[in-house]
Amino acid sequence: MRHFVLPLLLAVAACAGSGPDRVKTTFQTSVGWRPTLDTRADVAIVYGTISPESLQERLQSWRDRGYETHYMTGIAWGAYQDYFTGKWDGRWHLDEGQVEASGDTIWHGKLIPYIVPTENYLKYFKERHIKPVIDAGVDHIFLEEPEFWARAGYSDAFKREWEAFYGAPWQPQDQSPEATYLSQKLKYHLYYRALDEAFTYAKEYGRSLGRDIKCYVPTHSLINYTKWQIVSPEASLASMESMDGYIAQVWTGTSRSPNYYRGVLKERVFESAFLEYGCMASMTAPTGRTLWFLTDPIEDGVRDWEDYRRNYQATFTAQLLYPQVDQYEIMPWPSRIYERLYPVSPGSAEKSRIPAHFATMMQVMTNALQQMPKGETLPSRYGVLMANSLMFQNKDPYLSDFFGLALPLLKKGQRVGMVHMENLGYEKALDGVGVLLMTYSNMKPLDPQAHQFLADWVKRGGIFLYCGTDTDPFQAVPEWWNTGENNYAAPADHLFERMGIAAGAPAGTYPYGKGRVGILRQDPKDFVLAEGGEKPLLEALESLDGPVNPQPLRLQRGPYRIVAALDEGNFGDLYEEGCLIDLYDPALPVYEKVNIPEGTQALFYDVEKAGKAPRILAAASRAYEEKKGRRSFSYICKAPAETWNVTRILLPAPPTQVLVNGEACQAQWDPRSKTVFLRFPNNPDGVKVEIGW
Repeated sequence: MRHFVLPLLLAVAACAGSGPDRVKTTFQTSVGWRPTLDTRADVAIVYGTISPESLQERLQSWRDRGYETHYMTGIAWGAYQDYFTGKWDGRWHLDEGQVEASGDTIWHGKLIPYIVPTENYLKYFKERHIKPVIDAGVDHIFLEEPEFWARAGYSDAFKREWEAFYGAPWQPQDQSPEATYLSQKLKYHLYYRALDEAFTYAKEYGRSLGRDIKCYVPTHSLINYTKWQIVSPEASLASMESMDGYIAQVWTGTSRSPNYYRGVLKERVFESAFLEYGCMASMTAPTGRTLWFLTDPIEDGVRDWEDYRRNYQATFTAQLLYPQVDQYEIMPWPSRIYERLYPVSPGSAEKSRIPAHFATMMQVMTNALQQMPKGETLPSRYGVLMANSLMFQNKDPYLSDFFGLALPLLKKGQRVGMVHMENLGYEKALDGVGVLLMTYSNMKPLDPQAHQFLADWVKRGGIFLYCGTDTDPFQAVPEWWNTGENNYAAPADHLFERMGIAAGAPAGTYPYGKGRVGILRQDPKDFVLAEGGEKPLLEALESLDGPVNPQPLRLQRGPYRIVAALDEGNFGDLYEEGCLIDLYDPALPVYEKVNIPEGTQALFYDVEKAGKAPRILAAASRAYEEKKGRRSFSYICKAPAETWNVTRILLPAPPTQVLVNGEACQAQWDPRSKTVFLRFPNNPDGVKVEIGW
């Protein structure tokens, strides 16, 4: 029987990434330019080739407004009815949808199934959706969400792929752990192949025209896909020469999925978002691939505006705590955000468009991202090892074995990081990690070489904590550790052998080289499913490395100060001092001392780090054509129609005159910060602001 083995890159492998792109901010939209959607990002990513407006018309409408244009579509679903209904090649292909055991197809929309990416489908996709985009002048292609549902795997198309890949008859995945594991591993391979073929074609066709096509994958994190029981290539894409980078699709919808801590199941949006962004950042860090962080001011699910605002603030704060990333998708679907109606409060039948204060706050955020400085990757004393095989065996929608390792540390204010097993071959994969935690209760190693990398790291002085009972049924699936010349009862036994530890070793501490290995014979879910469950983990870490000391979770990025006041960790409220503009408040108030309540987040502009006046410090618009005179300052600002602008500007002296489009504007002077506050309606065509002093 054939088994798919991940390509584990060696440290000498060359990265295919081309370095940071010129653009800093993007958004995606399926429609052409409208005044209410003029976000003023650098790039408009136009979605889909099929729309009431042609692709070329939509692209040109954004170009005419000064945007660079890129292209995005789904690889696992999309408006591909011409393929499924036979208009492309004369044959119906609805049998290529993803099918559950019941025989039901999993749909994404009318005549839009989630797809088994067959070779015939890929031929159609390249001809109908890649080539026309390149012909339209687009050089950046995003193929999003390569998703195969874990519960699928029963269609005729999938059965044919099974027999071709494994050289053996198809097995229904619900009949055994082995069949489940093999089924999910095949799904994983199919979307790796799909992306590789599509991107390779795009690059080769581009080269034939003398152009360099960049190819990216917008994808949820490994954490989220595992929780939602979806299979996707994730970290293995690091080995794909034709792939240039990712968009980390993290937002309220992914991060509100509940998890357990201290026996309580609830939404922990900030903590989940922090770990999801970290998962994506660590997945790309050793590879040099381009990475954008996404936030969404709302989400797919219908909630109320206050819920959206509160959780947008949580996810926005989480992304800023990774200073090594300074490229952002500021929002998907601005038409959904600015133009649709949602409940005004929980349970209310009354609906409205986005409240003025939320729109203003959001635009202050997007403008801050345009200015956000990039920093060095902050070291994570504690790292949690992950593998793509998390998606192969997961039956726990709360992913408690993962959160059991991560949450007790994060709740102490520790910047817990992730390490992807697929990246261990890169020289810098474990940079900055002092203590590595792992388990095989929820994942398995797809390549034995990973164990040698881990053993070598410990031998050089690393501290390693293994947690697990090794009793789950997936320990015995036919894999490399129990086939051929190998006869290990559990993959951990092979790992321990590399470090001179006996198979099935009991709990305890074991020296190896300059490092230490701790074994804790509990599955990590025990650390979060009960009150006080985290104590054995923290005690084991203390015996290996000293106590896990609580610390505030804050970061200074240039003039921006980012703070998260964690709950459930006995921190209480936090206090920040300085000359601080509160960017989450659309009034942009200035504080000398401000309280951040437990369980909330804050983003400030530190005026003391602002530099020389005059300077725009915060605004719900983007400024152009700035002109500075000896006693004057002027600029043009642009933002979506039907929204309000707020601006706080650093000046050398109180203003004597403020004109907005030639008319006097009321200005509020703050002598402590030497800033002036303005408020006026936005206009995508531009508003001229002139200030004298």
